[in-house]
Amino acid sequence: MHFTIKQWPADDRPRERVRALGVRALSTRELLALLVETGQPPRDGRPGRTALELATDLLAAFHGEDGGDSLRRLMSTPLCVLAGRVAGIGEAKAGRILAALELGRRAAEEARPGRVRVQDARDVYERFRFRMRDMDQEEFHILVLNVQNEILREVFISRGTLDASLVHAREVFRHALHDGAASIVLVHNHPSGEPAPSPDDRLITWELVQAGDLLGVPVSDHVIIGEGRYFSFGERGQLRQGAEAPRALAAA
Repeated sequence: MHFTIKQWPADDRPRERVRALGVRALSTRELLALLVETGQPPRDGRPGRTALELATDLLAAFHGEDGGDSLRRLMSTPLCVLAGRVAGIGEAKAGRILAALELGRRAAEEARPGRVRVQDARDVYERFRFRMRDMDQEEFHILVLNVQNEILREVFISRGTLDASLVHAREVFRHALHDGAASIVLVHNHPSGEPAPSPDDRLITWELVQAGDLLGVPVSDHVIIGEGRYFSFGERGQLRQGAEAPRALAAA
């Protein structure tokens, strides 16, 4: 009988701990145990070993002179040597471990792609103008920015005539909070080509600005894309209009 992770107490299972706490909360031996996956069954009178115990044995076999674990030493070991170093770690398990370590090495060497910085509303307009100018429906997007005003992500939110039923604050800021945004820019188009904001545009802008202020993720601008031109709430100083003005316009 194999001793598997499923047989451990729920609170001790690395897989459950990943789900509850995230992968960074696991120790090195727990991460290795996820890769080892199954333990060693009892054999010839010897007790069985769990996957966690095998992971512990593996780290012990690659201790440095100072007694510290060395993933770098483990990573540089050939498969044929690693597979025979610890009882219970065969070629399949050794291959998974080496593959995971190699993925980590490649990830560490990857250069972060250059990020585009948004300096002003014109930058936003230039990013969206060609893809939005010929659309026959309105689309609402957000740009998620870091503290340097670099674009972390562009998110499509909705398609259709802009109103409160299509643009929900919870959907807009769910993405922003997930990415640790410092601020966001709202963007949508007017198929008519005329970028002047409608009463609904003003109301939604005001509501999202208020929500962003409460959540600590300010809306830095709302840019409406038209034909050959744009409207920027930020440039016009209209991001933080009082509640009565946009509500009155929307009700008119």
